[in-house]
Amino acid sequence: METTKLFIITFFAAFVGVIPPGLVNMTVAKTCVERGKKSGILVAIGASVVVLIQALIAIQLARYIFDDRWMYNMLLRTGVVIFLLLGIYFFVKGRKRASKKTVRLSKHGVLRSFLKGIMISSFNILPIPYFCMVGAALNLKGTVDYDLVTIWSFIIAAATGTFLTLYIYAISFLKIDIKEERFAKRSNYFMAMLMGILMVVTLFRAFIDA
Repeated sequence: METTKLFIITFFAAFVGVIPPGLVNMTVAKTCVERGKKSGILVAIGASVVVLIQALIAIQLARYIFDDRWMYNMLLRTGVVIFLLLGIYFFVKGRKRASKKTVRLSKHGVLRSFLKGIMISSFNILPIPYFCMVGAALNLKGTVDYDLVTIWSFIIAAATGTFLTLYIYAISFLKIDIKEERFAKRSNYFMAMLMGILMVVTLFRAFIDA
């Protein structure tokens, strides 16, 4: 019963956590518009695979993270650097001229889309502290036994919840009548702005929680 409850809560937390526009879901949407539904879903699958690993790290850290302030602050400061670099990357990319037109996927394109999801999701470290908080909240009373069944339930719920939201993003954006070039350019600027906001918020949290 406790394992089922943990799975449902973690699944819902993962689903809701990816709804706001962010690095991964906007990349899925952008890929769908530029390269089609199949490519966007492959990006989502690649990103969800990384979430499995991030959730595993998170649930292991959840037992110790709030007792080790140095580790917590290091996660936040690492996030600041990553958001800064990503912000510069998307801004420079947005400055370039019109994006490439949609093309049919080759085998190389399929692999590239999957690896793109893995790479983008790896850059996004926010799920680690997020799932740490979820894991810690589920064990506030100290009643959760971190056995293999519990750990696997947690990480599978995190990955499937994330994938469902990303899949909805992929389907939704395909139904929107939007010009590729305009979307590609504006989405890069949006991503750069988003990275700037996340960097400021993370930096603020690092100083407040220090």
